[in-house]
Amino acid sequence: MDFSIAVILAQDGITNGAIYALLALALVLVFSVTRVIFIPQGEFVAFGALSLAAIQSGKFPQSASLLLAFGVLCMMKEAWSVLRASQPVNNAGKSLLLSAARLVLAPLCIWLLARYVPVQQWPLFAQVVLALAIVIPMGPMIYRLAYQPLAEASTLVLLIVSVGVHFALTGLGLVMFGAEGSRTTAFSDARLEIGAMQISGQNLVVIAVSGLLIAALYFYFERSLSGKALRATAVNRLGAQLVGIGTIKAGRLAFTLAAAMGALCGVLIAPVTTVYYDGGFLIGLKGFVGAIVGGLVSYPVAAAGALLVGLLESYSSFWASAYKEVIVFTLIIPVLLWRSLNSKHNDEDEE
Repeated sequence: MDFSIAVILAQDGITNGAIYALLALALVLVFSVTRVIFIPQGEFVAFGALSLAAIQSGKFPQSASLLLAFGVLCMMKEAWSVLRASQPVNNAGKSLLLSAARLVLAPLCIWLLARYVPVQQWPLFAQVVLALAIVIPMGPMIYRLAYQPLAEASTLVLLIVSVGVHFALTGLGLVMFGAEGSRTTAFSDARLEIGAMQISGQNLVVIAVSGLLIAALYFYFERSLSGKALRATAVNRLGAQLVGIGTIKAGRLAFTLAAAMGALCGVLIAPVTTVYYDGGFLIGLKGFVGAIVGGLVSYPVAAAGALLVGLLESYSSFWASAYKEVIVFTLIIPVLLWRSLNSKHNDEDEE
């Protein structure tokens, strides 16, 4: 391997690592706030990429119908909860109207927009915004339907629910998008030459957007009130409840951020790789490896672990392409072994 090949592989590794870092941060965020190992994270990657591909090809993105269906189901649960709470008629009516606007009317407007407006002719940025608007609201809706009723269950039960949600979303992805993969229009066709090294504009876009988003998350958790509330919920869920922080709202916000990062990752990688309905699962698993390196707790270590996964995958594809996936996932074994030997026993979930 000469220097030019090593640089190209490093470029690809850093680009992939930036994507895995976002997914790792999303997984750490969801787990620390809700104790959910969010296996369906990869489905948001696939849905974001394939929804944008459908919009650009002039097809109706069926994910908009899924969003509307989720909204109707959430509205039914919300109505049942309000009726069971025996609130005054005025308060109950106001609550139901607000829920209907948020859960049904807004998804219906997105559905009508995607169905009857020629969005294929829109600028690329507007198409990306529409794809994100379709996919991101599914995050809190899935939390409302699948996870919120089991918020106090053990981590094992939540893991089993995650597996079920993953299989359900994968099946729905096959129905909505078909078995064929898709690509989208590149954000940039430019190439930057530094000596003998060439860097594609698309890779620069991926790295820049990922870096900006990671920085935005840092300032969000450090400077904003809702970010500090999320951190408090992650550190001590019971203590956060005692001081008045709504853990249900924190869970919905965590799932919203996770869905946003997953969908954005799908939009970023769609121009450089063919995305299939089930392709997000493997990408999400590599982000999960990075999150495990961080112990599903530390954001900086998870991001560093994800970059390590990207570089390891890139160089493994050169030295032993047939075993690159095996090499990447084998990284998790020594990490888990080291953490099991150095962590204290926790009886939290044994009761």
